Amino acid sequence: MPCWRRRIRRRTDPMCTVTFLPRRRGYALAMNRDEQRARAAGLPPAVKMVQGRGVVCPAEPGGGTWIALNDAGVTFALINWYSIRARVRGEAVSRGKIIPAILGTGSLATAAAMIGRLPLEQTNAFRLIGVFPGERIVAEWRWDLRQLAGLEHSWQARQWISSGHDEPAAQRIRGAAFRRAGRQQSAGTLPWLRRLHRSHWPEPGACSTCMHRADAVTVSCSEVTVSARAGVMWHQQGSPCAKGSASAHRLIRIG
Repeated sequence: MPCWRRRIRRRTDPMCTVTFLPRRRGYALAMNRDEQRARAAGLPPAVKMVQGRGVVCPAEPGGGTWIALNDAGVTFALINWYSIRARVRGEAVSRGKIIPAILGTGSLATAAAMIGRLPLEQTNAFRLIGVFPGERIVAEWRWDLRQLAGLEHSWQARQWISSGHDEPAAQRIRGAAFRRAGRQQSAGTLPWLRRLHRSHWPEPGACSTCMHRADAVTVSCSEVTVSARAGVMWHQQGSPCAKGSASAHRLIRIG
């Protein structure tokens, strides 16, 4: 039975889709953020200094973020890991605090050390993606409330998907949309990436990349492009398929 027609009697949490594309002299990354319609909207990106580095990121109304770019050309993106059903006991530390705590790094080794010092035992399950253009490494950290696993992915197109509605179905359907789009002649270009993140294939619903549900929707799309000289974050408030307010912020790369 298709994901968008299922009745799942449990909490319907937000979802996210992250797509990484290597480019000739850098990379591009896009992230759709899906949230409950009743949740307060996130704040658009702003440029600021964090741990001595210039950074640009959107923010939660109460602080924290789900995606950020720094002036070393490093991007971090965090998605919840709903396949792990365990939750911390007592009050949990917000996962939105993870990226701000590690934004000062320009290398994989330093990022790994910083993540290892976080209060993970008080943090619910997550997957954190880090893109390090100087090392041409796409890293992923997975925390399942028992251990932190670090992975290094090859420098090639890749996608990550999370869903509190039905994670296996969302991964299957959005993954199929990603592979299907990858066969297009324009695959790997920025227009292609934007079309993918506003895609409703096979139809608008809970598992389409641009997600639409009665109680939840894709609330924003952030796009990062990094070259040898600069990094740019473009951000649209609202569903990617609609004409929402958009902004772009540029950081000069300093290595």
